[in-house]
Amino acid sequence: MAARRVVIMLTCVLVAALGSAFAILRWEDANRLATMASALGAVAAVGVAVWAALPGITAGGRARKTGKAAARGRGSRANTGITGSGQLARVDCTGEAEAEDGGTANTGVDFRS
Repeated sequence: MAARRVVIMLTCVLVAALGSAFAILRWEDANRLATMASALGAVAAVGVAVWAALPGITAGGRARKTGKAAARGRGSRANTGITGSGQLARVDCTGEAEAEDGGTANTGVDFRS
């Protein structure tokens, strides 16, 4: 299951649980629970914001199960993988790339400019 789907499902479950607890508990207990939930949510939000602001590895892309490509003639290029300047790339099961008469072919990762 995708991480985004797990996060939204978990969020919905937590909101439902807190809503049920607020409806069942006495005012003083619900107030205490709401304060603790708010404090935990604030700390989590700050942590996520700092994590998102930190520089990380930028994804260069992903190529998977691509088709066939052919380059014919000088200066032509056939690419079934990834060509670019990204730092991280993932290539799985790419198709055939064929070059004739001075062309170039790429079936994997090519970070040349």
